[in-house]
Amino acid sequence: MKLGTPIAIGNTAKIYLHNSRIYKVFNDYLPETESFFESEKQKYAYSCGLPVPKIIDVTKIGGKQAIVMEFIKGRSIGNILSENVEQAEYYMNISVEIHQEIHKIEADSIEHMAEKLNRQIESAHNLDNRHKSALIRRLNRMTFESRLCHGDYHPYNLIMSGNNVTIIDWVDSSAGDIRADVYRTYLLLSHVSNELAEMYLRLYCEKSGLVKDEVLQWAPIIAAARLSENVSSEDSKRLLDVINQSCPI
Repeated sequence: MKLGTPIAIGNTAKIYLHNSRIYKVFNDYLPETESFFESEKQKYAYSCGLPVPKIIDVTKIGGKQAIVMEFIKGRSIGNILSENVEQAEYYMNISVEIHQEIHKIEADSIEHMAEKLNRQIESAHNLDNRHKSALIRRLNRMTFESRLCHGDYHPYNLIMSGNNVTIIDWVDSSAGDIRADVYRTYLLLSHVSNELAEMYLRLYCEKSGLVKDEVLQWAPIIAAARLSENVSSEDSKRLLDVINQSCPI
């Protein structure tokens, strides 16, 4: 099957639009279970009644793992926002309200956040063993009500079609603490704009009743997990600074 030119290229896969369907074709180096693992998470979110693209098939294309899913016509809120900066609060409000809808769901049958974060912290190459041990101890002390968390929630993973918004990219989702998920979004936004990050955190806290400090207590843990992802566009020094400020050794 010839899919043509990718419409997007991520860290783990290339995305194609072909015959009004989205094809996510994974890189060769990933485990053979990657496509199944991701598709099950997206199916779970879909089964919860959230606006999520429907999975059509999990297959192989040219020997590579692939997920075939419903195509949602529209533009990401990230792209819209970049052209309408004066409306930032309007679009941040939409993003926060959708994030809260995800967080209302009591999750039970997907990966647990603590297990995922523990694994990521252990595999963070730039982090010394003393910090790893301290962060895992801190993680193990956290208590919370387990809710559905997206794990990579930002405006570019929200597709707007008219007044409807669809949430994409569920590979990092887990059952865990909504405060950790909120901080993850704050961390991702702050890489682009501190102003947007602070606006998002303020709005989420105002709408939910969360206290900012409750969210920020997750800072070193989520920054350490982010380190393990080895994202080329991320600044590892920035993440290490967050860890050292919040969890000094």
